[in-house]
Amino acid sequence: MPPNRDFFLPALALAAWTFAMWAWMFVTRIPAIRRARMKLDASIPRGEQMATLPPEVRWKADNYNHLLEQPTLFYPVVIIAALLPGRGSADLALAWAYVALRVVHSVFQATVNKIEVRFALFLLSSLALLALVARTGMALL
Repeated sequence: MPPNRDFFLPALALAAWTFAMWAWMFVTRIPAIRRARMKLDASIPRGEQMATLPPEVRWKADNYNHLLEQPTLFYPVVIIAALLPGRGSADLALAWAYVALRVVHSVFQATVNKIEVRFALFLLSSLALLALVARTGMALL
């Protein structure tokens, strides 16, 4: 049975969004480094120099890092779901919900960054991913 290619679309969308955040991080960070006349020094502990940049600049980098954390669970799960027979619209909806919530979380963190709201968005996306993991796991077993 061929894979359900529909499951690859949310994975590709999240990967593309990660690169969008990567670009946003660089177009804000590099000018901020130049404005601060920062001399990049590898002997300074990791993150210490960047901590001197304005929060609005750091938020983009923080979110980019977040997109390289929990989503690493998402990618293999959607691949497994794509390969399993009978994975349908409910699982696909969970995959897209996860991606949509991560995009909203990214935009919110990169612009407003109110922790309570950001946490609620993270929790909702985590629950969507957990449901997808559980449903895929049950189908696999």
